[in-house]
Amino acid sequence: MAEEKLDLKVINGTVVLGDGKYRLGIGVKDGVIVALAPDELLPDAKEVVDARGNYVIPGVVDSEAHPGCYVPFEYDMRTESKAAACAGITTWGIQAPVTRMGTEPFKEIVGKADVVSFHEAFPSAKRVIEDVSFTDAYLTYMLETDEQADEIPEYVEQHGVTDYKLYLQTRGMKGMSDAEDNNWPSRRAGLGTGIDDGTVFRVMEEAAHYGGMVHIHPENWEIGRIFEERLRKAGRKDFGAWTDRSPDFLEAQHIRAYSYMAQQTPGRVSLYLQHCTTQLSFDEVLKARGEGVDVYAQTGPAWLWAEPEYGWRINVPLRRRENIEALWVALADGIVDVVGSDHVVGWEPATYEEMYNANIWDCRTGFSRVEMLLPVLLSEGVAKGRISIERMVQVVCENPAKTAGLWGKKGSLLPGFDADITIVDAGREVTVGKEHLNTRSGWSIMEGHTFTGWPVKTILRGKVTAEWADDSPGMRPVGEARGLYLPRTPAGSKQAYAVTEPTRVAPSNRWLGTDFTRPGFSKETLKYTAMKGN
Repeated sequence: MAEEKLDLKVINGTVVLGDGKYRLGIGVKDGVIVALAPDELLPDAKEVVDARGNYVIPGVVDSEAHPGCYVPFEYDMRTESKAAACAGITTWGIQAPVTRMGTEPFKEIVGKADVVSFHEAFPSAKRVIEDVSFTDAYLTYMLETDEQADEIPEYVEQHGVTDYKLYLQTRGMKGMSDAEDNNWPSRRAGLGTGIDDGTVFRVMEEAAHYGGMVHIHPENWEIGRIFEERLRKAGRKDFGAWTDRSPDFLEAQHIRAYSYMAQQTPGRVSLYLQHCTTQLSFDEVLKARGEGVDVYAQTGPAWLWAEPEYGWRINVPLRRRENIEALWVALADGIVDVVGSDHVVGWEPATYEEMYNANIWDCRTGFSRVEMLLPVLLSEGVAKGRISIERMVQVVCENPAKTAGLWGKKGSLLPGFDADITIVDAGREVTVGKEHLNTRSGWSIMEGHTFTGWPVKTILRGKVTAEWADDSPGMRPVGEARGLYLPRTPAGSKQAYAVTEPTRVAPSNRWLGTDFTRPGFSKETLKYTAMKGN
């Protein structure tokens, strides 16, 4: 090592891992971290990055983003992957239905016939990522049909896709004609058929067999529509009405129901809950873990910061102060595992003037969130003592890499991992203006608010992709697009319970025999009797 020059070294910083802070430098060769050592012990390097005393964290793994939700995938990725890189993100978890993965022609509003096999969309999605993205990316397929569920073995083995998302609010679409839609613009977001619990079970069954993970958006829109009718009748138009149409129990009820389904599905399927935002939800997460369900909870920066009256229309809705405070406690205590941006930008024109309406029912959904991620966690979390900087690294770097099946490659600064590095100035005070934004919409609900803490440099596989230069008003992309598609392999059999995590320990061994032994299943209904490979 001492005789060979490094490609890059990062010096004069404090390296932060999930287990502590270390005054070390980082050595990089061929896009991979090869050394962690005191600065003076690192070999010479072709390029040196001075961290200027700031924190050096792993490149952020953003577990949920929706570029291409309302506009063509390539069009969105050209701008939004730059915004992600400027937000300190090096790996993007892109979640999309089959109609929103770069196939042409782009159809703004879809119908049942447009929901086809992901075999038809995967080549275009991979091409877009590797042609225009400023981040590496992996894919989470949003499944809608039994036919797509039946193809999960092929998606795992041929596409390297190991996790699948189910939009539970589209249950209300099942059986609707193409001329109809529910009160969330599902067809405009690329969802054409809607699901039922049979499809949910099929997806869980296949994911369990392959050691994969099923994501759900927990929010019962079938009940929500009743509350919306009542609020409209009462004349409510304020932004708080959007929160009141989806009270806390609508989220918690889905967590209880689908945790139970996961528990009953033969095999031990992992369940990933997106947008956990209420104290009722955290109670249900703990109950499910106590019963042995392998369940992970995610939240996002919007719910950690913005109250309804000062926010926007979003699903699930922004919550009021008592839930925001409870969410920070749940994040610190390990009930919530991951923070992801849930980034999405509306259809064009996506300017504030075109999207805003004081009447919440006419306000357009889809506001940029990726650039909130680190500032909210640093300012509202670390600076205010709600979480440590180490805990922040766990929830935006380590845990999302582990749950996505990328650990060993992404999410850490240990030797052998990709040289994905984000430098964070935890003391930088920024009153947000348009000069700090890189999203195509050009606006953010962050504007006018002051945050303490901001990313100042992003390095992807050993090369700078974004930085806040001394002569720049904010973070800007650097160089050319060089993102890679990240295929994954299934996790395989899972440890029953992680005894080092008290919230995950089950009080009893309810099931005897294998993970595929369940009361009441006849041999004709049990498709699998063991995980693949066992």
